[in-house]
Amino acid sequence: MTLLPEKLLTGYRSFMAHRYANETLRYKQLADQGQTPETLVIACCDSRSAPEIIFDTAPGEIFVLRNVANLIPPYEPDGEYHSTSAALEFAVQSLKVKNIVVLGHGRCGGIKAALDTTSEPLSPGDFIGKWMSLVAPAAEAVSANELMTPFERQTALERISIRYSLKNLRTFPCVDILEKKGRLTLHGAWFDISTGELWIMNPETGDFLRPDPEEVGQATALE
Repeated sequence: MTLLPEKLLTGYRSFMAHRYANETLRYKQLADQGQTPETLVIACCDSRSAPEIIFDTAPGEIFVLRNVANLIPPYEPDGEYHSTSAALEFAVQSLKVKNIVVLGHGRCGGIKAALDTTSEPLSPGDFIGKWMSLVAPAAEAVSANELMTPFERQTALERISIRYSLKNLRTFPCVDILEKKGRLTLHGAWFDISTGELWIMNPETGDFLRPDPEEVGQATALE
């Protein structure tokens, strides 16, 4: 009997032999001193869009919150269980991150489910259906556009959902206050799995721009 899938055990052995061996001191410092990441990345659960890989980060550099379709619900202190809001609260209030990045991605299964009104719930609880209802108004509007192809509708809603999450982030008092004081900055980004392209949202216009990989920090809109 294996305690873990063999693939994971093999990966762990490789981690210990290479990455941990090369960064032992960093891991020990993180264990002794705690984590002090400056950026919270809100990403999708999708196994193809891991923020740590996309941004090539070292241990302790980013705090990652992952859920279906990288959504943030509005601020609702109603006594229910809110794992996403709890992680956000911890990152902002305890870790005191300076940046929050909402990272969406192409071919998102959650977004596909939001657009497909004919699909049956995966279980009696329909947890995904209820979660994706956060973007239901946008999904209905995008679905009604008959001039767009299914692929265009999906990409459009993937990017609109990022704006939704940014809007909902600002309903949290701790986020709103710190942003207005200039101590917290919100960002939106969209990752294309098939090409590796990263598109960054212009905070003033809402447009998504693609930065030149050779010129970090500069972004130009593509027609």
